[in-house]
Parts: sequence; C-alpha cells; structure tokens
Amino acid sequence: MNKKVRVRFAPSPTGGLHLGGVRTVLFNYLFAKKHGGDFILRIEDTDQTRFVPGAEEYIFQTLEWCGLIPDESPKHGGPYAPYRQSERKDMYRQYAEQLIKAGYAYYAFDTPEELEAMRSDFKTAENPSPQYNQFIREKMRNSLTLGEDEVTRLISEGMPYVIRIKMPAGETVSFTDMIRGEVSFQTDQVDDKVLLKADGMPTYHLAVVVDDYLMKISHAFRGEEWLPSAPVHILLWKYLGWEKDMPEWAHLPLILKPDGNGKLSKRDGDRLGFPVFAMDWTDPKTNEKTIGFRERGFLPEAFVNLLAMLGWNDGTDQEIFTMTELIEKFSMDRVHKGGAKFDYEKAKWYNHEWIKQSTAIDLAPFVQQTFATNNIQITEPSFLHKVIDLVKERCTLLSDFTAQSSFFFQSPTEIDIDAIKPKWDDKKNLFFTELIRAYELSSLWEASDLEKEFKELAAANQLKPGELMLPFRIMLVGGKFGPGVFDIAALIGKTETVARIKHTLGLVG
Repeated sequence: MNKKVRVRFAPSPTGGLHLGGVRTVLFNYLFAKKHGGDFILRIEDTDQTRFVPGAEEYIFQTLEWCGLIPDESPKHGGPYAPYRQSERKDMYRQYAEQLIKAGYAYYAFDTPEELEAMRSDFKTAENPSPQYNQFIREKMRNSLTLGEDEVTRLISEGMPYVIRIKMPAGETVSFTDMIRGEVSFQTDQVDDKVLLKADGMPTYHLAVVVDDYLMKISHAFRGEEWLPSAPVHILLWKYLGWEKDMPEWAHLPLILKPDGNGKLSKRDGDRLGFPVFAMDWTDPKTNEKTIGFRERGFLPEAFVNLLAMLGWNDGTDQEIFTMTELIEKFSMDRVHKGGAKFDYEKAKWYNHEWIKQSTAIDLAPFVQQTFATNNIQITEPSFLHKVIDLVKERCTLLSDFTAQSSFFFQSPTEIDIDAIKPKWDDKKNLFFTELIRAYELSSLWEASDLEKEFKELAAANQLKPGELMLPFRIMLVGGKFGPGVFDIAALIGKTETVARIKHTLGLVG
C-alpha cells in the first residue's frame, strides 16, 4: 500500500443493523487491520426525516458485541471529528457552490408539484419513469433555463431550491472495482442527482465524497446496491479537483434470500423464522420487536465467522476462523462477485462448532445470562463450568443450555411417566428400590463407580442394563435427553440422585 489504509462504514441511524451491514463492517475492519490501517465509523444522518431515536446507540452496541471496535467515531473521537454528518452541515455548501461556479452543478427551483407533474407529463411507453436528467432539465425551473437576474431574485426572496449535479452528455465513466474489475457507465443513463437539499443538508452523494476526501479514506467498500451511484461519485471527485486522492472502490455482493431470488430482507426473516438483525431491535415508532442473532443464542465469534463466509473464502476447505485468522487471511481478491445465499441451518452449524470449541469459562457468562432469563440461580461457578463441559456438544444455540442442563440446578418439575409405564414391572421397581439403598451406602461417587454398581445390581436381579437406563435417565432429568446418565448423577450428588429416584417411584407406583 502506497498510503495508509483508512476505511469507513457510514450507516444511517434509521433502524436495526441488517446482517449485510455488519458484513460490510467486517470486511472493512479485516482489510484495515490486515494492512495496519484505521477503521472509521461515520454516522450519515443527513436525512433527518428518516432519523430514528436509539438507532445510533444500537449500531455502537452491535459493533461492540461483534468485537469490531472503530478507531475513530462519534463515540471514540479522532483527528477528523465531527463524525456525524449533521454536525458537519455548514461545510458542505461551499463545495456545492464551488461546483456551480465551475459549471458542474446548478440551482433547481422546482416545487414538489412541478416535479410530480414532470413525472406525469414526460411519461412515455419508452420512458415510463422520467428522471430529472440532461434531456428534461431544459424544460424545468433551474439556473440553466432561467436568467441570471431571475436566479438571483429567487434566491434573495428565499425561494426554496436544491443544488443538482449537471451530468455530462455522451460520456463514459469508468473505474476499476477491486472485486468486479473494470466497470463502465454511460452518463446519458444517469440522472442529475440532488447534492444539497432545500434544508441545507447534503445528500449522501455529496456528503460521502466530501467526507471521504477530508477524512483521507483510502478504500471505499460498500454493498453492490450502491454501484449505480458510482458514476456520480467519481465525477464529483473529478469535478472537485480531488481525482488523485480518490479511494479504491469495492462493491460487495448481496446477501441473498435462502432460495437465491433477491436480496435478503427483514420480511424474509419474519416469514421463514430466522433473525436478520445482529441484535434485538424495537422500532420506537411502532413498538414492533425484531429478534436478533444475539438474543436467538449466537456467540459473537460464530456470528462474525458466518458473516465472513458469506461471499468470501480463503481458497481452502477451512470454515472455522478466529478473528486473528480472518485478519491474517482476508483479501479482497477472494471476495466473490456473485451474491451469497443465506442458509440459517448453516449459520446454526457455525454456532454449534463455536460452542463446542469454546471453554466453559468463556461460555459461562452467556450461559448465566440465558439461565437468568429462566430464573435458574447459579451459586457455584466451578459447578457451572463442569455442567457446561458436559453438555456443550449437545447445544446448537446458547438457549439450548437451559433445556440441556437446567436439571443440574433444580429438580425437574415434570417427569415423563408415560415413557416409563409401558415396560414397568415389579422387578424394575425392586431394582430401583435396591439401587437407592446401594447408592445411599456407597462411599464412592464418581460416574465410573456409579455405573459399575448399577450394572452389578442389574446382573444380580437378572435384568439388562439397557432396560433400566431410560427409566433412570427420566428419573434424573424428567425426559429422554441429556448427557451420560452416570455423569449426571455424579454431578448432582448422592442426596439429589436418591431423592429423584424416590420421587419417580412414588409416581409410577
């Protein structure tokens, strides 16, 4: 790299953070850290009509949960502050006016009613959705069609106006995309985008270019939905005289619906029953709550891992990556051009793998949080660690720890008697009565000792251990699930084991 790598993620605070947005953060972050650069978070809140209270805080909380901490941001500060566009409002006008003086932009005084009439009056079979472009602007109220005196009068009288870029006719705008290679656009097919709105706020098109220049952004990575805007931005870099400082571009592939037909949306998650936001989000206007990956029971490491694999791989069969490994191996030339289909079952597989390889100490805080929501009290951390090690391979989501281990901390409230009764008889009743006595007298309480005593007693009663294991499991956990039954007994202890056997014997009669 000839210059220091500086990348940015610039979200609008308009709601929950879609997993596609977090993946954009991740790819920016990995690229920056691999090249010893800086990752900047900039809040693009120029559209005040779409601002949603709490959304900015949600963005920071999401990145913190994922471990993607910005080097510079509204929260962390930095040498190019402020990092909220609304706080930089005054600086954008000078650049818009500079473009007008150079002949690259113009004032447009059209009212909303006139713009609506334009879309109707110029609608044809060949052009069903007319745009404010080089062909139509000559018929509208702007500084290109009005005299200079008239323009001065309208501005002095406070007539609302916007500033639009003047797209050139018959030109080709080309650039090299780090993922897609050479990309070209015909300017005749691009409309005259608004750069400065009537309220004095810049649109994304002007603000992103100005801010990227002033913040010395070296690489601009964003979703491919922004590709049609690229010719406007490239021309602005040129028109403002900053072409030599323009960042390298990369437009990331879309994350697609599970069937591959179109971009994944929140509605798809609602319809198919999986999250698309990183964390829970409640819309303050509607109070509609959308569940996130965190609350569904995903580890942050697994969430980051699965996002990295949506549209990228390192060229090997490796699928499980730590953050350190991702930083070491990430490269833009391994990012795919085509969209990546989201597979929730595969996402859960990543989480299961991360749970299995995580230590009990690492998992304990997440499990405790899960238990707390189910009113399960933890008094001994060391006991919790033993339980986690025993059941973690059976858990796909963190929420599974409740079902797979709650019986270690409290006696089961329900016993699946119906699973015991069909094959229950006096011999089995006698066996468990004798087992109670044997366990009460036992001075050893390791899983191997308990299993040995269990099998020896079964042989003495001419019973097969296999016939007795299921009833024993149900006595201890309430149902047909859980880890090794003797491991369970060893952990819950003699008093609790005996009490649970007695309780069930009283139920089967």
